[in-house]
Amino acid sequence: MEPNSNIYDLASDFALHIVYLYKSLSNDKHEYVMSKQLLRSGTSVGANVFEAKNAFSRDDFAYKMSISLKEAGESGFWIDLLHRASFLTDEEYNSLYQEWNHLYAVLVKIVKSTKPQIFKIENPSNSNQQQ
Repeated sequence: MEPNSNIYDLASDFALHIVYLYKSLSNDKHEYVMSKQLLRSGTSVGANVFEAKNAFSRDDFAYKMSISLKEAGESGFWIDLLHRASFLTDEEYNSLYQEWNHLYAVLVKIVKSTKPQIFKIENPSNSNQQQ
């Protein structure tokens, strides 16, 4: 069976796992700083994907998905740092990293396919040329 690639499901499942991880890290291991950063970035991925779902235009969709991608990138950093600081076991890290990596790859594909719309720049000199 092919892994789920519905970005809305992937992002909300990831956010939920991050919420559970935050609760565990703060309650059981008394780690508050890095886990709070991961909570913010990890849930922001889902929030921006949800906003993109209701975007006003294709450019708005592309912009919100690019923000989701940036937040996902930050989440990957915090996941890695929590593991390197021994707050995540190898098993926890591998599971979460695999989920994050799949989500990140889907977001990259979406952003790449919409990127031309984000960076549409009209050359102002073309419209002001005098002949």
